[in-house]
Amino acid sequence: MKAKASEVKLRPIKLSDALRYVKWLNDPAITASLAREPGITVKEEIRWIKDLKKDKTRKSLAITYLGQHVGGVSLDKINRASQSAFFGIFVGEKKFQNMGIGTIATKKILDYGFRKLKLHKISLHVFPDNKPAIRVYKKLGFKQEGYIKDNIIKRGRFRDDLLMAIIKK
Repeated sequence: MKAKASEVKLRPIKLSDALRYVKWLNDPAITASLAREPGITVKEEIRWIKDLKKDKTRKSLAITYLGQHVGGVSLDKINRASQSAFFGIFVGEKKFQNMGIGTIATKKILDYGFRKLKLHKISLHVFPDNKPAIRVYKKLGFKQEGYIKDNIIKRGRFRDDLLMAIIKK
């Protein structure tokens, strides 16, 4: 089943979301494609959520599908001077993966970044072997800008990293 754009919403992250984020971000299957490792505590996540309101360089939002919180999406390192930011996303609820929810959420946050924040460029990092994500990013207009050798330590070993970006049309 494919999700419809009207069924996917982005909303501010609430303290009540903390337990779900901790569950997802401590699941090795979820974090396998993320630059972070499992090991986050509820206390750390609550502090992170509280700090979001003060951080002008980050816009992190909860992804909901039919009202259910299923993941997170963000624009990080927002730089007003260069009109740029870095994008990140994950769908943590496994039963809602591969339904197009991530694609819809990506379109929505890109629209927000370009229209509301007046960004010119949004970049992302992705592991070169994450072919499904790369296909989606290319479909949405991201272009590869670089290939960075041994850029991230993941599960005890160095991993290469693709840098991709999209420019405001």
